[in-house]
Formats: sequence, C-alpha cells, structure tokens
Amino acid sequence: MRQLLRFAWIEAQCCLFAVLFFLGLALVRVVPLPVNPADALLVWSLGVTLVLWLVRWETGREVAVIFGFHLVGLVLELFKVAQGSWSYPDTGLATVGGVPLYSGFMYAAVGSYVCQAWRRFDLRITTYRARSTAAVAALIYLNFFTHHVTWDVRLPLALLLLAVTWRTGVHFTVGRRRYAMPLALSFVLIGFFLWLAENAATLLRAWEYPSQESVWTLVHAAKLGSWSLLVVVSIVLVAGVKAREGQLYGRPGDRTVLRAYEAPEVKDPLPLADRVPAAGS
Repeated sequence: MRQLLRFAWIEAQCCLFAVLFFLGLALVRVVPLPVNPADALLVWSLGVTLVLWLVRWETGREVAVIFGFHLVGLVLELFKVAQGSWSYPDTGLATVGGVPLYSGFMYAAVGSYVCQAWRRFDLRITTYRARSTAAVAALIYLNFFTHHVTWDVRLPLALLLLAVTWRTGVHFTVGRRRYAMPLALSFVLIGFFLWLAENAATLLRAWEYPSQESVWTLVHAAKLGSWSLLVVVSIVLVAGVKAREGQLYGRPGDRTVLRAYEAPEVKDPLPLADRVPAAGS
C-alpha cells in the first residue's frame, strides 16, 4: 500500500499540467468573464506553461516538446472538426477553422505527462525498435485522417504495434524499488485514463460529439482504443528525443532509450530488485 501511495503521488505530480488545464476549464464555466471562455482558456493555458517553466517544473526542452504536441494535436483537430467528428461550443477570437487554439493544449498536457513521467519515474525503455515503432506510429497518426475516405485499419495497426513492441519493456522506479511492464501495456493504461479525462472534458463542454449536443452522454468505449493508439505517437516523439541523449545533449550514459541491438551491451539494464533511483529522478 505504501508503494501504491508513492506511485499515486508521483503520478499526480506528472499530471500537474493536465490538472491545471482542467481547473482553468472549470473556472471559465463558472466565473463570469468579459471575454469568450475559449479565449480565456487559451490565456490560462499559456500562463500555466510560462509559470511551470519559470518555477522549473518544466525544463526548456520539455516546454519545446509540449508545443510540438500542441501543433500535432492542432492539425488533427482542424481535420476532425472539418469532418464533423466533434465540435466546439465556444470558439472565441483565437480560432482557426472552427477550432479554438486552446485545443492544442489538451494534447500538450499528454506530452507534459510523458516528459514528467520519464523524469520522475526514472523511465527506461529497453529493446526498443526505434524505426519500426516510429513507422507504425506514423501510420497510426495517418489513419486518423485516412479512415474518413478509405478503410479504418486501426485493428491491423494495433496488431502490428504489438509485433514491433514485442519484448520492449518500460522500467520505472517507485521509492527504492524498480518495476517493469511491457511497453504495449503502458499504451493501454494511459489510453484508459485519457478516456476518463475525455469524459470529464466533454462534461465541462471543452468539446462535444454529435451524440452529446442535446444532452451529455458517456463517451463511447471505442474511443479508449483510439486514445491508446494516439499515445503511441506521443511516446514515440519523446523517445526520439531521449534516444539522442549524449548526441544532442547530455552524456552517452544518460540515454534512457536502449535500442534492441544495443540492449545486450548494457550492464544489468533490467533490474527488478531494490535500487536507489538515479540522481535527479
């Protein structure tokens, strides 16, 4: 139970950006404002990003990743809203193609979580097939666009993802103990909690699906699979940066992504016994 509470506390810290975003979403719904709620939420999100960087909760590199996620999410939003997959009840002035600019921060919150978890849990990914996993992630992202005009191949892509991440592990520290799980399982777990967050966001009218326009209903469970696949894109983007540690920045020994062909060269990369976390984790 002590370990579970430690794990929950670290998770809560990793989710700070997302929690503050939801706080802002709730505030713009209950506090009378002189501006459109969508514009107010954009200002709030920008302010949260700035404050977290100034207090060094987020590093400059992590802020850059967050804005990268913002752009990736905004492109997807523009297409999906144009297709009528969902809509925004409030748009405001800071809007492009019916999509308020604050929407990108919902994806940025996912990026912030991944970056924070990598640091606070002392994450390591081992036996990682960088190119094949990135290729599948690109196909997954592309399928979110193409399934409107051709076949939806998310199930075959999910099976392909299981194949390329076979024996790929995520290793993390809680207290003084080291744990591990399959990378594919982490996609499903994160996707589940994102689905819960999506239900809360639609309840607060951040956006709405066609079935929710007259009265709020629970988001369809099929979206859980969509979020699990979208998480793949998030983790691959961060892993791409982490795999370059020692080349773009830091030292070679700082790498936290170990490719499949490099794994045998690492001394004891998968310890499950007690160990002291690395400094700064």
